Amino acid sequence: MKMLLFVVWALLALILCPVHISGVAEESFEVSVWPNQALVEFGQSLVVNCSTTCPDPGPSGIETFLKKTQVGKGPQWKEFLLEDVTENSILQCFFSCSGIQKDTSLGITVYQPPEQVILELQPAWVAVDEAFTVKCHVPSVAPLESLTLALLQGNQELHRKNFMSLAVASQRAEVIISVRAQRENDRCNFSCRAELDLSLQGGSLFQGSSPIKILRIFEFSQTPHIWVSSLLEVGMAETVSCEVARVFPAKEVIFHMFLEDQELSSFLSWEGDTAWANATFRAMEAGDQELSCLASLGPMEQKTRKLVHSYSFPPPILELKESYPLAGTDINVTCSGHVLTSPSPTLRLQGAPDLPAPGESAWLLLTAREEDDGRNFSCEASLEVQGQWLMKTTVIQLHVLYKPRLEESSCPGKQTWLEGMEHTLACVPKGNPAPALVCTWNGVVFDLEVPQNATQNHTGTYCCTATNQLGSVSKDIAVIVQGLDEGISSALFVVITVALGVGVITIALYLSYRPCKVDRGKLLYRQKEEDKEEESQFAVEEEKSTTHIIDSYLIE
Repeated sequence: MKMLLFVVWALLALILCPVHISGVAEESFEVSVWPNQALVEFGQSLVVNCSTTCPDPGPSGIETFLKKTQVGKGPQWKEFLLEDVTENSILQCFFSCSGIQKDTSLGITVYQPPEQVILELQPAWVAVDEAFTVKCHVPSVAPLESLTLALLQGNQELHRKNFMSLAVASQRAEVIISVRAQRENDRCNFSCRAELDLSLQGGSLFQGSSPIKILRIFEFSQTPHIWVSSLLEVGMAETVSCEVARVFPAKEVIFHMFLEDQELSSFLSWEGDTAWANATFRAMEAGDQELSCLASLGPMEQKTRKLVHSYSFPPPILELKESYPLAGTDINVTCSGHVLTSPSPTLRLQGAPDLPAPGESAWLLLTAREEDDGRNFSCEASLEVQGQWLMKTTVIQLHVLYKPRLEESSCPGKQTWLEGMEHTLACVPKGNPAPALVCTWNGVVFDLEVPQNATQNHTGTYCCTATNQLGSVSKDIAVIVQGLDEGISSALFVVITVALGVGVITIALYLSYRPCKVDRGKLLYRQKEEDKEEESQFAVEEEKSTTHIIDSYLIE
């Protein structure tokens, strides 16, 4: 009995002891947040992780006015995404464990780097001994108490300002100083550097600089001069230049050029103490017009004017009664001056028999032939303007249309192929528009592009038809396939015949142009003797070739 009571007591002790230990653990749990220090760029997002050591946590989460989204969780942690963080805040992370709630806080600091640093010089151009203002401000930057602004002249720091105190932190991020200009200040550059130091908050050092501003001391005593041609053609691009000498600083001169009331777009150039601007323009009407140039530097400006004369001289009009006539059609080519040309020009039409009187058209009548296809006609107009002769030319091309033709020279009716050799059917049609060629053999379309390995089966008559929009024409082509030996004999005969022909021509030329004087009667007699001898040799060669062909045929 005592033993039974002892066992029961031991079991109760084992059951109650873990509960006591677990309760102690739950009372001493901890809550933590990551990161422990948050530095977020303006408008960006932040991921926050809340965790606890409680083995079986109850309700948990974060408290913040920022937009939050739970993106992950585990038995002892939760992760949240904070979006569009635009201001400083404090986030609370809490967990409950056995009815006890604990929390921890996270301070979120929003920063905005000084991406835009603006420097102003007022005024931009300053006379000697006059005061000017240097102002620097940063439109968007945070936190302001971590900002420092420094004004620089070249590499020398003129002034530095920080915003450490809370009273100053409520002000704008700007600094202003006043400087008196001296001659040595000419061409000095000014800049502003902004530094946002977040090292105390666990961040980095961000820097931004303004574009460089340059202070100028000016000299401007000469009147601008306009350079332009005295004659301008209506509608044609012309270049005008406006130049200013003995100006300082030359590269900062501002030009405005006008044709009457129309301002021209100009491009500035400079060298030494001379500046100029070039502009391209088009006069849109004939007559006298005014070009003007306004040059300014700092507070000073000067203007100059010049009269120019514009004329209208479009190219002459060259017309064909029909640009694509049929062969055999009569066509009329007319050359006339443009209605906008004043006064009337003098015209010259290529191929015309006579020159027309001033103001009258030139013309040419002809019958279109096939060989006229692609022929160019030109019309030349001459005009005198204020003592200068000007010239314009217009060219037009004639296209003659004609039906297809299959000529013997480009499409021979008899063609010989060598057996075993590659051949294509030689046939090139003529016509305009270019005709399409189709050849058939035994009722089947024959591919003209692919070379054929000649066999005896290719022997036969091929029918080729050329077609364009004007009609069609057909031609039969007889193809004979010769054996290789037979072909070589024929080819040898042709080579010998050609060689003999070339020899005869060479001897004849030599005898005709020999520098030595030869009696004409003897020369003719000798030539006849040589001709007889060559004819005899040719007959012998031809007889040998024919005998060889017959022998080859008998052997086969």
